[in-house]
Amino acid sequence: MVLVGESAKGRKGVSAGQAKRLLKLVDDDWCGQRILHGLSSGEGLIWAVRDPIEKLEPVRERGKPTGEYETVIVDQGESDKRLFVLEAEFALILRVLNRDGNTLSATIRNAWDTGDLRILTKNSPAAATGAHISIVAHITKNELLRYLDSTETANGFGNRFLWCCVRRSKLLPEGGDAAGIDWNPMVEELREHIELARRTSEIRRDDEARQLWAEIYPDLSRGKPGLLGSIVGRAEAQTMRLACLYALLDHSAVIRAEHLMAALALWTYCESSARWIFGDALGDPLADELLRALREKTNGLTKTEIANFFGRHRRGPEIGRALGSLLEQGLASFEKEATEGRPVERWRATERQGEKSELSELSP
Repeated sequence: MVLVGESAKGRKGVSAGQAKRLLKLVDDDWCGQRILHGLSSGEGLIWAVRDPIEKLEPVRERGKPTGEYETVIVDQGESDKRLFVLEAEFALILRVLNRDGNTLSATIRNAWDTGDLRILTKNSPAAATGAHISIVAHITKNELLRYLDSTETANGFGNRFLWCCVRRSKLLPEGGDAAGIDWNPMVEELREHIELARRTSEIRRDDEARQLWAEIYPDLSRGKPGLLGSIVGRAEAQTMRLACLYALLDHSAVIRAEHLMAALALWTYCESSARWIFGDALGDPLADELLRALREKTNGLTKTEIANFFGRHRRGPEIGRALGSLLEQGLASFEKEATEGRPVERWRATERQGEKSELSELSP
């Protein structure tokens, strides 16, 4: 999950401190060893959840090789494959992804998909199986739009995250009174839920949840245009994973309708957050710039005026593809105007319309 604020004053990092205080009371060893930060490479992430590393070495008797080999463990690896990564500066990660040869994006995608991680390079012997990696990161909206490039949205990196807009809800000059909170009831309850999760091998939906899932699945599966469509392209999987979490936090190994509705409400908020962040952007710099230009001109632009807007530095086919993208996504339209010579195409941006889906009506 990435928490996105309008500015660095959203107190996104401060909120993590209270959650860590609770988790430390539940499992102090885990908090001390398995909460990390500083993601910079896929190899580093794999190393944090690595399996034991084995090596074949020759068997020796009296200092001489016998011709036989034995397997020797040269690194014990990590027995606890649970890892929580807390990144206060997600912008730094996005900048790292743009470096040639960096494997972090691919590793995070594989962690989300299977939990089995490996990089096939000679100097990276570490591998991980069954890793369970959670990432919570913080970034401002401007930084996100600046550093998340079209490659990382197209390859699926962006839709592995939940994008959640946050803002400070209150001013607390004295910092609140967390010291006076009785954490014991929450600690005991959370311990019980964690123990249930350890014992549970499979989570199923009951009949009511199954029927509800069939109703909302088509809308979750419906593709959305442009950059937003790439960012929210895993709506079904994200919603079901959230439902599993809500069920376990409700001390249930069965997903009921209320768990699914809670998950749907959170997903709907995350999708709305993504729409606020990315808007109508298509992920194509030329098309996005052209759309902004059309919106600034109430009377629209002719093709000649569009070419002049780009200073004649864009070829006709490039502009044609950009206009075609805007037309296909319903973001622009054109009409032909009669002149003394050949008719002229005048392009205009279409009016923005709030998208209202069935999900927004279903979610509480």
